[in-house]
Amino acid sequence: MKAEIIAVGTEMLLGQIVNSNARDLSLKLAELGIDVYFQTVVGDNAERIEQAITIARSRADLLIFTGGLGPTQDDLTKDVLAKYLGRKLSIDEPAMRKIKALFEGRGVEMVQSNVRQAHTIEGAAPLVNEAGLAVGNALVQDGTYYILLPGPPKEMNTMLSGPVVVWLREVLGKEQPLYSKLLKFAGIGESSLEAKLLPLIDQQVDPTIAPYAKEGEVTVRVSTKAASSEEAELKLNQTIDQIKQIVGDHLYAEEDIPIERQIVRMLQSKHFTLASAESCSGGLFAELITKVPTGSSCFVGGVVTYTNQMKHKLLGIPMSQLDGDDAPGAISSSTAKLMAERVRELLDSTFGVSITGVAGPGTSEGKPVGLVYIGIAEKNKPTNVMELKLAGDRATIQLRAVKHLQYRLWQAIKAHGIDINLD
Repeated sequence: MKAEIIAVGTEMLLGQIVNSNARDLSLKLAELGIDVYFQTVVGDNAERIEQAITIARSRADLLIFTGGLGPTQDDLTKDVLAKYLGRKLSIDEPAMRKIKALFEGRGVEMVQSNVRQAHTIEGAAPLVNEAGLAVGNALVQDGTYYILLPGPPKEMNTMLSGPVVVWLREVLGKEQPLYSKLLKFAGIGESSLEAKLLPLIDQQVDPTIAPYAKEGEVTVRVSTKAASSEEAELKLNQTIDQIKQIVGDHLYAEEDIPIERQIVRMLQSKHFTLASAESCSGGLFAELITKVPTGSSCFVGGVVTYTNQMKHKLLGIPMSQLDGDDAPGAISSSTAKLMAERVRELLDSTFGVSITGVAGPGTSEGKPVGLVYIGIAEKNKPTNVMELKLAGDRATIQLRAVKHLQYRLWQAIKAHGIDINLD
């Protein structure tokens, strides 16, 4: 079955609110084995809503509307669809009693327009709204399925998880649900990852492989339809094993978590500790690690040594290393090495990491914007330093530097024989 989501509301077109309902609906429909091919946003205008219905009917079997079920004159969804289908509107008595009881309980006279929230389309099944007043509708006509839901996300989601799922399962019966697994990758861009997986993607039928990215991380969704979770698991794992053979060195988790969360979990599994010394990133590495709720169990602390004076005073790095005509400077591999080693020694941690470089907008020490050095010091092991040449604005360079460091740190921790699939 193919579905189209039609969100009704001029406020979305004006950018005043985000259409989160479409995301939540798509996720739930995927669980039910219903494919969402299109999402439409249309304003509070009867003619344009009717046009949206006509277009959606030409390409989808199931039309799900959100919004436009309220008490005001611009809440038009039920009116337009009823007219389009040649059906009348009536009042759902349980919904009407709930509305009246609410106003009576408040000691306020009910405005007559509130009756609109109890309207149902002739022949439609009313969908009870436990979180609000506007009753939903579900009906079938000429082989097309229609569901009308309120716009407020709390109301929409409450109905979606309850009466909507019940109704859909009754009318759909044999549709197979969609099962998915998410694979998270770091240290590789989306285009590079896709290029490596292209032989699999080109021949895919079932399961399907879909990569998408955000800064510093790439997600691959592997999906299949199956009659049972056991059948789905078997099909998904066969494809995942093929993916691991190609890009397994970059796979940091088989679930939708950021890499910093996986780093914390892996450190915890070995009772390892971590400390950081940052310059151009301004504490962003420490911020991301400490956003993980259990980060305090392994992150012992960090310093932001933004100036040469602080690098010298807090980390004991000689000024002859940092300043002077013959000095390597703060932005150098040797300074990154010293920063990582000194913070690890000072805080007596298993790992010490460092970031120093030029985030912009201008050059520093005559060195270009985007030149960054990251260091990883580990107890009883040689310190590793990497030079990065990053592009982007200041915030982008800072984030990319931190993500590179996280990936390299993840590799160093993983080298201790830690499996990424932790409990």
